[in-house]
Amino acid sequence: MATDILTLEDVVAGYGKMTILHGTSFAVRRGAITTVIGPNGAGKSTVFKTVFGMLPARSGRILFDDAEITNMAPRELLARGISYVPQGRNIFPELSVRHNLELGAVMAPGGFDLSGRLEAAMDRFPVLRRKAAAQASTLSGGEQKMLEIARSLLLEPKLMLIDEPSIGLSPIMVNELFAILAELRGRGITVLLIEQNAKRALESSDHGIVLELGRTRIAETAEAILADPRIGQLFLGGGLVEKVPVIPGSPP
Repeated sequence: MATDILTLEDVVAGYGKMTILHGTSFAVRRGAITTVIGPNGAGKSTVFKTVFGMLPARSGRILFDDAEITNMAPRELLARGISYVPQGRNIFPELSVRHNLELGAVMAPGGFDLSGRLEAAMDRFPVLRRKAAAQASTLSGGEQKMLEIARSLLLEPKLMLIDEPSIGLSPIMVNELFAILAELRGRGITVLLIEQNAKRALESSDHGIVLELGRTRIAETAEAILADPRIGQLFLGGGLVEKVPVIPGSPP
């Protein structure tokens, strides 16, 4: 089994005439938490949308479990074991919590044990069991994010793409969120994360990727990125202090 579960090779993508990813390359280690950071406009969310087939790659390759998945439809990617929790709230507010969870199994194959998976999800997120009959709109922001994550786990993905999960959450819910991510890693699920609180995310991650202007500038251990004096300058809006060569892939 390959060490890396996801690899991007010189991926170019964008919107209309605007190119956002300019040959982005990196690899994601299997069974680890990897955080993607960078200033606004760096292409972080564009990477996720391109990996998940929501935005076409104009060139380059995307590999998952050593098989090419470039420009595959989201439905097929779900079947292969990739799930995506996008930025913002993505629930059906007028439906019950339980019905929202059930929608996570809409792509399930024949013979799928929905009842067993729902029970497991509610065991993992007790608040969802307590509020299973309530409208999803009555949940707090943190509870809604837990619902989205629980729903994406129904198909037992190998890789989860999670975009800005802590937006609008209280400090207590942020702590709970990162505890859940650590628990997912402990179960062997690979997590690729974009997070506004870069320092907190890197402190909870194994690896980090720094994007700038649609290119991979640094791919290192999270610890090394936290210690890198160039990172502070990046988030002050001035770009990297010195030109950093693109490093395709994660560290050894």
